Amino acid sequence: MTAPIELYYWPTPNGWKVSIALEEMGLPYELKPVNIGVGEQFEPAFLKISPNNRMPAIVDPDGPGGQPISVFESAAILQYLGRKTGQFYPADERARVEVEQWLFWQMGGLGPMAGQAHHFRSYAQKIEPDESKLEYGKQRYTNEVNRLYGVLERALSDGRDYVAGEYSIADMAIWPWILPEGQGQNLDDFPKLKAWVERVGARPAVKAGRAVGNDLRSNLADDSEQMKKARAVLFGQTAKP
Repeated sequence: MTAPIELYYWPTPNGWKVSIALEEMGLPYELKPVNIGVGEQFEPAFLKISPNNRMPAIVDPDGPGGQPISVFESAAILQYLGRKTGQFYPADERARVEVEQWLFWQMGGLGPMAGQAHHFRSYAQKIEPDESKLEYGKQRYTNEVNRLYGVLERALSDGRDYVAGEYSIADMAIWPWILPEGQGQNLDDFPKLKAWVERVGARPAVKAGRAVGNDLRSNLADDSEQMKKARAVLFGQTAKP
């Protein structure tokens, strides 16, 4: 048996992508929590693994040629694990392109836009009490997430069960970011998307991966001193350490 993959992780949508993939692929892994609310992502040891100071990241002791390899950025991790196992990432070029375009749609569109919607709808008012200064951002990103939900709705309206046809790493990447309660959306407006969310969420490995580190979670919108400090860490980052 090979040594477990080290998963540097915090329970967020980006973290869930990788924990879900590891569960789906049946790979042994060891959880290495990175508490982003207290700045553990800036520790020098983690910087060597993830130069962008972001989780998730992995270290695979049994990498190419039997040598260890570290991988940062969730999409790169999903692609690596898919190639490693031959699962959920097809070798056929047409099928692979279909998966990749939806994977990077999530990375370049849904994830960043949904993250901004969360920020302006939940966290920004704890930093900027003047709601008038936040209204544009709130509307801008809520509307964009709505548009992106519509993109998925149309894609799923051709009879496919999953976003790229067969279940794949694209579904694993997108599913954790469909969080309508935090994004000002109503899934009843998107029946095909709603059915897909339920279909993917019913998978045992998805349930297991989504539950990883649940005991570590906290609400960044709380008014506690701890959460005030966490927001300062997360939303006050610049190039200077």
